[in-house]
Amino acid sequence: MAESLLFSFAESLLRKLATAAVQEASLGFGVDRQLQQMKATTALIKAVLLDAEQKNPHSSALSEWLVQVKRVFSEAEDIVDDFDCEALRKHVANTYGGSSRKVRRFFSTSNPVVYRLRMAHHIQDINTRLAKLADQRSMFGLQIIDHDTRVVQLREMTHSHVNPSNVTGREHDKKEIVKLLVQDDDRESLSIIPIVGMGGLGKTTLAKLVFNDTTIHACFQLRMWVCVSNDFELRNVLIKILSSAPNPASVNFNSFETEQLQNHLRNKLQDQKFLLVLDDVWNEDPARWDELKEIMDLSVKGSKILVTTRSHAVVAAMHTKSSNSYLLECLSEEDSLSLFLKSAFEDGDEKKHPQFSEIGKEIVKKCGGLPLAVKTLGSSLFSKFDKKEWESIRDNEIWNSKQNEKGIFPALKLSYDQLPSYLKPCFASFSLYQQDSVFTAAEVCMLWGALGFLPPPKQGESMTDISTQYLHELWTRSFLLDFVDLGGDCYFKLHDLVSDLAVFVGKGEFERIDHRNPKISENIQHLAFEENNFYGETLLPTSPRTVIFLNGGSDKDFLKTLLSRCKGLRYLNLKNCEYESLPRCIGKLKHLRFLSLAKNEKLKELPYSLCKLQNLQTLFLNGCIKLQMLPKGIENLISLRHLAITTTQAAFPEEMIAKLTSLENLYISYCDNLRSLFEEVQLFTLKTFHLCNCGSLKSVSFHAIRNLEGLVIKNCDNLDLSLGLGSQISNSRLKYVVLTDLPQLLTLPQWLQGCANTLRSLLIQQCMNLKEFPEWLPTLIHLKVLEIGHCPNLLSFPLHHLTNLEDLQIIGCPALSRRFHPIIGYDWHRISYVKKVYIGRSL
Repeated sequence: MAESLLFSFAESLLRKLATAAVQEASLGFGVDRQLQQMKATTALIKAVLLDAEQKNPHSSALSEWLVQVKRVFSEAEDIVDDFDCEALRKHVANTYGGSSRKVRRFFSTSNPVVYRLRMAHHIQDINTRLAKLADQRSMFGLQIIDHDTRVVQLREMTHSHVNPSNVTGREHDKKEIVKLLVQDDDRESLSIIPIVGMGGLGKTTLAKLVFNDTTIHACFQLRMWVCVSNDFELRNVLIKILSSAPNPASVNFNSFETEQLQNHLRNKLQDQKFLLVLDDVWNEDPARWDELKEIMDLSVKGSKILVTTRSHAVVAAMHTKSSNSYLLECLSEEDSLSLFLKSAFEDGDEKKHPQFSEIGKEIVKKCGGLPLAVKTLGSSLFSKFDKKEWESIRDNEIWNSKQNEKGIFPALKLSYDQLPSYLKPCFASFSLYQQDSVFTAAEVCMLWGALGFLPPPKQGESMTDISTQYLHELWTRSFLLDFVDLGGDCYFKLHDLVSDLAVFVGKGEFERIDHRNPKISENIQHLAFEENNFYGETLLPTSPRTVIFLNGGSDKDFLKTLLSRCKGLRYLNLKNCEYESLPRCIGKLKHLRFLSLAKNEKLKELPYSLCKLQNLQTLFLNGCIKLQMLPKGIENLISLRHLAITTTQAAFPEEMIAKLTSLENLYISYCDNLRSLFEEVQLFTLKTFHLCNCGSLKSVSFHAIRNLEGLVIKNCDNLDLSLGLGSQISNSRLKYVVLTDLPQLLTLPQWLQGCANTLRSLLIQQCMNLKEFPEWLPTLIHLKVLEIGHCPNLLSFPLHHLTNLEDLQIIGCPALSRRFHPIIGYDWHRISYVKKVYIGRSL
């Protein structure tokens, strides 16, 4: 299926061939004519790729031709990127080299004449193979389609809170499940209520409706939600349950043993009637259910566990009464059509286009009453008024496919086929991650940017803006789940079946490797290893672009083989590994754009050769608690946009960091020896700054980072945010601020008032000494999200004039909870206009 990604790849290659850096380098090396030929032939092949994508399933010869095209395109991309590397190398040598022969030699190619001849030979070879492929395209009767006309009509973004008005056909189901939950069982103090049904029926959505129902709020003192999926190992389940319950002391349960965890949980549940939702359960082992139930059953009558599952075997393993089981059925045709039209049209617009409603009825019948299929297909036709497009969905032969469950696979695959070509590789990249992964816009931006999936940003635009736009488009098509926009970042998940679709369409290009799937195809370009025991150098493909160690690693020989052999790597994620140092040959990965060494807790030093990676856009060293210092010469990483640091050095290398003129996001954590930051430098390009767990830090000069859009400060015990700042920072651009666990915070710092015209989200958590909000709080007129958690000494705050506030959450603040409690609180009328209000119970 990877052939569907070729058109986007061709467009990316043509963009690169047209850049000023490549054109300048081609003139310097005397290969301008050859690169123009490459560009022309690539354009000829690109013109038939959209038609080839549609015809590919019917022809093995065409499939093989497309494989050859992709292979040559990949080699051509390496050539083009090589010219970019050369331009960056010269820039660094000229900027920082000066008269130093040592620096110039460090960044020089070994022999310019040999390099020029080698490049010319490679280009000639690629042009010969491209010309042959271009001639062969006539064998398949392919039509020319120069431009992909598929577009995504955007909708207004919403939050992940389930609005009952957005759910169709499930009101009766909700009432029945609420009834099961609120009734007491005379024989059992703890009952399990399973919702069982096939994938795509909306079990999770229904559980959310029930979870947020006012009757359930009133009935249960404690409500907890856990996504379980395939992992039902007792210790991990207990950690998830405890993490979902109120945790005013911010206890990190990940390091606890099972005995400690169950004691904490039993203390938490003592004398409380609770509801626990276990979503997406696959465990069929009765012993594990009995083990969990024994821990949680504290004889508090009426407590319930609500389970969603696809498997009747899971229900049998629970030993629950058949009368407590709820079998979720498919939607009726009437409800299916209503959901389809709601997804395909703006409110009421379907009445203006009755001819489309008739075609919609026929499409809905093929979806078999599955909400996920209905909604995804309806979303793919949103604001499309070409009758032929609707008919092509209705009449597509994929409906005859026997793959997957009922109408799910054909519906999802058709929705994928309707995506514009530039979104297809972005979607396929989700296949590298395990099901139930929580994604952030920031991490997918780094992946997509490193792999060249994003076009160059326009004036005033950033790569993050483009990736966020792409995510918005995927959300509009209903491919993303639980999408939460925080202003400066967002996070989301994928439905399991959508994740399966990503694996299907990415097959042949993207692959996750584990003991069930140990073979690596020769042409695989993007690899994720799920297990620590890797498989030896002979199985490595020759030119992967991506390697991710999903669960860490420690095999030094494998790493050295990987780095020395796979020189075309663009994205390398070694998070949670156990390396004490890196091989020097990492400096030869000149195409590398993303490198994560996060949480390598044994890492002590980095090789100087790392500073030769001028293409590097992202470097994560957070959690490297033994790292003694950053390598000298880090300012040579002139493409670096994202930098995360943990180091033991007391003298932070501010001057070197200030020379990183592309740096947009800086994360500093667990730097226990830091006392102050940014007193003598300016970081004009910085857009987001995260500062966490720096216990000795006392002051930060925020005037040095005045162009920030996002600020997160957590667990810095001695940090005084007002120190050295007597007034607000004018013309601040801050959009979101998160302040967590700051004992020195008594009120909001005055300088925050400078972002009155820009701030959208303000989150304050665990600030135990926070006593008041300043009177100027209402000047934050654009504030949309305000979350206050576990600030017990905060007694009141001015809310008038915050007319744009849409989301207000108050948790663990006894005085505030009483004042603003829905309906009965004496200040409730002041916040009743807010769309989404959550006032948590105080412990």
